[in-house]
Amino acid sequence: MPKFKLFKDRKGKADQAKNNQFVKLGREIFMAARKGGPNPEANFTLKVAIEAARRINMPKDNIERAIKKATGDGDNVEYEEIMYEGYGPGGVAIMVKCLTDNRNRSAADVRAVFNKRGGNMGESGCVSYMFDQKGILRIDREEHELDEDELMMQALEAGAEDVSVDEDSFEILTHPHEFEQVKTTLESQGLQFAEASVSWIPQNTIQVEGENAEKLLKMMDAFDDLDDVQDVYSNYEMDEEEMAKLS
Repeated sequence: MPKFKLFKDRKGKADQAKNNQFVKLGREIFMAARKGGPNPEANFTLKVAIEAARRINMPKDNIERAIKKATGDGDNVEYEEIMYEGYGPGGVAIMVKCLTDNRNRSAADVRAVFNKRGGNMGESGCVSYMFDQKGILRIDREEHELDEDELMMQALEAGAEDVSVDEDSFEILTHPHEFEQVKTTLESQGLQFAEASVSWIPQNTIQVEGENAEKLLKMMDAFDDLDDVQDVYSNYEMDEEEMAKLS
């Protein structure tokens, strides 16, 4: 799996980073409520967005404000989801997911990051064929003592495709269409998730190091600072030692 999340965790501008997360999740909550209604029990997408907001301690007022804004009669703002694709340093494939009310602004901002950080933005579809869309349910091993074989059986019986394990977490993968069913079933059996999302998983990865690694992390940082950018998916791998050296 790409180490982008590890990079985001090491950012020094903690307060600004958290504010950026609030902005992005507020926009996701707005979109979910606008499309599916304000009741999270009847709107699974909204429920997942609210859970993500609570995991980063987003204030309750922010959550409620985003929902009210989405369902209010006087607010005419409309967001659309756009995926931009391109290549970063070292030939790394990158997909940038935006939620925006101004397509031209987002395209210009994303293209500028690609160009300034040693990459180039391509046409739609130029790298997406290298990724598979999957539901991801992650469990922190520190917080849950689980038997790997039992969890595998539990997840597969719920409809999951696979379970992967590393020293930090269990990761359950699902087909996107089965994500809601698997999550709901496993939660009813007492499991709690540190992450629950539908993401793009690379089919193969590219190892980066040295100058390319440094440029790539700066590119990811620049993408993360754009309000319109919700997620960045990539197929790079980076050793922990390389990550620590660059941080």
